[in-house]
Amino acid sequence: MLDEKLLIELQAYIEKHLIRLDLLLSEPAKYVYKDIQNNELEDFIKNKRKPTFNQLLFSFIDRKGVTDSDIYKKAGLDRRHFSKIRSNPDYRPGKSTAIALAIALELNKKETGTLLSAAGYSLSDSDTFDLVIQFCLEKKIYDLHTINQALDYFSLKPLAGVLE
Repeated sequence: MLDEKLLIELQAYIEKHLIRLDLLLSEPAKYVYKDIQNNELEDFIKNKRKPTFNQLLFSFIDRKGVTDSDIYKKAGLDRRHFSKIRSNPDYRPGKSTAIALAIALELNKKETGTLLSAAGYSLSDSDTFDLVIQFCLEKKIYDLHTINQALDYFSLKPLAGVLE
């Protein structure tokens, strides 16, 4: 337990530092700091921004020379869901949908990682589902039914639809 002398020192320390913080955040300083921070933040975002999931997906489709319908059918998605992905640039699909699209495009592990990253996901070495997907990517297993059987073996949820 802290003795009374140490508690008094602690209280004085906190009050002293709180006063400094109040001085730093006085009205004029707040706005200058805020302007600098916003400009830096805008520059940071502009310089670091990568393509959206939508942009990346359709660039992969174009590069592979396949049709949208080939991809969404192979991924086990319905036309309406795929249309939502195409028409809404800010749409972010679930991780399973993003993986199913990567599988349908027959992307390698690095390309899959890039596509998933654009949707805000990654493949973890600590998750069984992710390890099954990584194994299939490394072995170039792109058949959704086969991948779903592998997931089912570990009692994991399938990528699209249900096992037949």
